[in-house]
Amino acid sequence: MHPSTPHATETDLSTLLAHPARWLLATRPAFLTLTLGGVLLGLAMAGPQALAQGWPQALLAVLLALLCHAAVNVINDVADHDNGSDAANLQREYPFTGGSRFIQAGVLSRRQMAWLAGGLFALVTAGGLWLVWQAGAGLFYTGLAGVVLGWGYSAPPLRLNSRGLGELTVALCFALLPLGVLQVLQLVAPVDLVWLAAGYGVAAALLLFANQFPDRDADALAGKHHWVVRLGHPAAVRGYLLLAGLALALPLAAGQPWQLVLLPLYLRAWRALQQRQLRAAIIPTIMAANLYPLLLAASLWLRPTL
Repeated sequence: MHPSTPHATETDLSTLLAHPARWLLATRPAFLTLTLGGVLLGLAMAGPQALAQGWPQALLAVLLALLCHAAVNVINDVADHDNGSDAANLQREYPFTGGSRFIQAGVLSRRQMAWLAGGLFALVTAGGLWLVWQAGAGLFYTGLAGVVLGWGYSAPPLRLNSRGLGELTVALCFALLPLGVLQVLQLVAPVDLVWLAAGYGVAAALLLFANQFPDRDADALAGKHHWVVRLGHPAAVRGYLLLAGLALALPLAAGQPWQLVLLPLYLRAWRALQQRQLRAAIIPTIMAANLYPLLLAASLWLRPTL
């Protein structure tokens, strides 16, 4: 087996060398569902009347959120190519960790990936400015924070994840997502909805936290000192349980107990981490992170009829 391919189950990327779909697949579209769930949560927070009045802006918000997440994925691949962590990552759990591998496999060059990221961020900026013109200046600061944090999560000069700020960055970005949807529809979030958005942000950060376990050695060599690197395995496993508890507790402050049905998934992942079965830990964490905003959205949509 080639040393850069630790798992025989990894996709043979050579089939994409001349395929037009490589530009789409470079954005890792399968991982955008978490963002889509956050937008749906924001739309549920807004309610049917606001959505009926502002559906064109809502549709654009969906598109821009997905494009922004796609841009973040691509610039993350560029940054991890530059710092060497993707090339050195022989313990990755494909396709969940270790990046898209497009640069390493020669599907797209480093320059092409950088241009793709820049183009996606440019589209997000252009569409976002139009939404700001429609919804007001408050949305500008939310959008700016999302773009800067998304870029700076992995790219220099900020390199937030390498400085131990990755989990906080992800939590903020995803918490801002449903609140930004409310701003697009010119609504102000009451305190109980802020708690829900915060819980969703923590659930997203927990997914990042779990994904960092297989990448720990390569990330440490590359100077990416996130918390899984800093804590070491036993303490990081306890950190996973702490974050899971926080993600489940925050909706309770808003009177939303539905998230407790995700507890078995988090416990399964935690036990798998204890046994160093990293793939078995990542999969239920992904399931929980994607179900989290959908459960909240469903509870908000059903609440008026109960």
